[in-house]
Amino acid sequence: MTYPAKGYGPYGPDPWHQTSWDARAAGNFVCGGAGAGLVVFAVFAGMGSAVVPWLLLSGLALVGLGLFSVSLELGRPLRAPNVIRNPRTSWMAREAWVAGLLFASGFAAAFGVAGMARVAAVLALTFVYCQSRLLQGAKGIPAWREPLLVPLVLVTGLVEGGGLFVASIPLHRTATPALLTLFAALVVVRMGVWLVYRRRLTRAAAGARAALDHAGLILLTLGTAVPLACVAALVTIALPAGAMAALCVLAGLAAAGAGAWAKFVLVTRAGFNQGFALPHFPVRGVPR
Repeated sequence: MTYPAKGYGPYGPDPWHQTSWDARAAGNFVCGGAGAGLVVFAVFAGMGSAVVPWLLLSGLALVGLGLFSVSLELGRPLRAPNVIRNPRTSWMAREAWVAGLLFASGFAAAFGVAGMARVAAVLALTFVYCQSRLLQGAKGIPAWREPLLVPLVLVTGLVEGGGLFVASIPLHRTATPALLTLFAALVVVRMGVWLVYRRRLTRAAAGARAALDHAGLILLTLGTAVPLACVAALVTIALPAGAMAALCVLAGLAAAGAGAWAKFVLVTRAGFNQGFALPHFPVRGVPR
């Protein structure tokens, strides 16, 4: 039996769905992770040559879009600057600080400042790590507090960004077989981490299982099988330019789209609190 709590929805011994984080919060994880991953792939593609500026700027734009998305759910927007006040204990504050440094280094790299590209890549990875710790810090939600959520969010962001990079190959033509192989490897790692993560969820996360299983099926088929088949064809078969471009777009968008949907479901549909944990019920007159 659950009871309504003013401003927080129902509460009681049974799990209930959190209402604090909605699609606007999910947009931060989806866009921020994809943008940071795109920055990383853009820097890798530019090793030994000039980094494609618009790829870096596109990644930064996605990160900014994610931060703007989560800012829309603030009840008092004028207090948003307060988020940066306590980076020693708050992963949200750390995310904000890292985002500022990422924008600075990313813009510098896009305009040709030497050495800034690698700094931007490191900060992009750090940004996604902060996001993963922010979500995993919600200890009252079993589907979020699982330690494997941290590598899951991190590798999903890299695959999303890698997918956008692969989909844009017909425009910049800086990809190499090594980068395509790296992208395929990350796709496999993401699926493996997802399967282990799903298996480790306890009974307390029963409310999240149906939503996660549906998202996992999409991740397996559209987000894993399709990109791997496309990359295998791109690497091993001599194809016409038009066919190669079509396979790049299909592989990239399938991997990025499935990852974005999985994170959206994770934030908006799998966020069930565990309810009250009462392993021992007090009974008058019975010694403990």
